[in-house]
Amino acid sequence: MSKFMRISLERRGVTCVAELLEKDAPRTSAAVWDALPLGGPVQHAKYARNEVYSIVPRFGPKIGYENTTVTPIPGDVCYFDFAGGVLDQSFKADQGIDQAEGGIDLAIFYGRNNLLINGDVGWVPGNVYATIVEGLDIMAEACHDVWRSGSVGERLVYQRLDRSDAG
Repeated sequence: MSKFMRISLERRGVTCVAELLEKDAPRTSAAVWDALPLGGPVQHAKYARNEVYSIVPRFGPKIGYENTTVTPIPGDVCYFDFAGGVLDQSFKADQGIDQAEGGIDLAIFYGRNNLLINGDVGWVPGNVYATIVEGLDIMAEACHDVWRSGSVGERLVYQRLDRSDAG
């Protein structure tokens, strides 16, 4: 039986539903599922284009690469593992990320033409572990508003969703 997550921008009151890709990304799907609920302050990508994300403290085992992409499509839900030395120190301080440990980046992609490259480290492959199956249009509008109006005070939250609640 498929597993689903509810992904929300809390302050904006917008929610979408994502189905875990357990066959394509079994380790990532299991680690995220076991750690839910997860969330934190939302950020809009500077380089990747149509992405919002939240950095959360490390959870679960080290996963490595699985079902990776550097060109996510609308509806992709990705996991990135940023070790302690990868992210800019001021960004880590702003996000409350332990300098040595780094953090886990949980991201959703809401539009086309994304490219996962970072000026500091180069290509940044993400594990695609879920796909948005409901509410992408309304979530895309809200994510674009994060870009235009700002992210201050907004949280991106991932929660388990019973299959009976998904439709």
